[in-house]
Amino acid sequence: MKKAFLCFLCLSGLLSSAVAQEAEAPAEAPASKWKKGLFTSFTFNQISLKNWAAGGKNSFSGTWIGNAYANYKSEKATWDNTLEMGYGLMRYKGEDYQKSEDKIHISSIYGYDASRQKLFYSGLFDFKSQFGKGYKYDKDTTVVSKCMSPGYISISAGMLYKPNDKLSIYLSPIAGKFTIVGDTVLSTIYGVEANENVRSEFGATAKITYNHPNIVKNVDYYFRGDFFTNWKEHPEHIDVDIETGFNFKVNDWLTALIKVNLLFDDDIKYKEQYEENGEILTRERGARLQCKELFGFGLSFKLDK
Repeated sequence: MKKAFLCFLCLSGLLSSAVAQEAEAPAEAPASKWKKGLFTSFTFNQISLKNWAAGGKNSFSGTWIGNAYANYKSEKATWDNTLEMGYGLMRYKGEDYQKSEDKIHISSIYGYDASRQKLFYSGLFDFKSQFGKGYKYDKDTTVVSKCMSPGYISISAGMLYKPNDKLSIYLSPIAGKFTIVGDTVLSTIYGVEANENVRSEFGATAKITYNHPNIVKNVDYYFRGDFFTNWKEHPEHIDVDIETGFNFKVNDWLTALIKVNLLFDDDIKYKEQYEENGEILTRERGARLQCKELFGFGLSFKLDK
């Protein structure tokens, strides 16, 4: 856990430094074709009880989120780059710290004008993983994830529709998706063959993003949807990764946020425990919709250039 904290704090510092240096550029410099920005926040929640007749446990949770972008646009080309990171811990009195948020997501999409600077011939690179270990906290401390276990890499070519800076729709019939599991003990959890590190899939992909600053006063809205289907194996089973949420600006330093993340991957099967003749057994069920919700209030910093 300590290594993970140090890792994302270093990344946050590098991002802040890079954006700050850009902000210090001379005022007389020519208008840049780049737009850059950084948003970082730390939200927290604490419950402290003493002689509380209704019961309960002392608890503390904290979540750090850092998002940065660097977007380029010229008369013929567009190039959008985003980095999303997050890490959160929670702890109940008398128990170990538990991971509540852990994300690394890098996305880069390049487009060359095909029609009136709205439709582009495009290529996409996408990477997703996490910083640290994840455990089965409900029953035991069995490790179920690590950095690059899993990791997902997507590479594709297709068409991008981008009518403005808010909306982006990307479609590709030629896409490669690679699931990487560095620790082979975890391979089968994520659809990789036993004792193997990589699963390669060929299919089609779609990516939809919508960002609307000040959709109402002091409220920013965002949506991201990633979709993939494997041409060779059950193309009707579509992998879905949707993230949407609101950022509420209280003032220059305080923010509240709501975020919902929905995942469905047919390769990740649900394992159910049941009791039979006094023995605890495990059986595999089909894939299920995964849902994560985050609500927080805390400190924030935002910079656009």
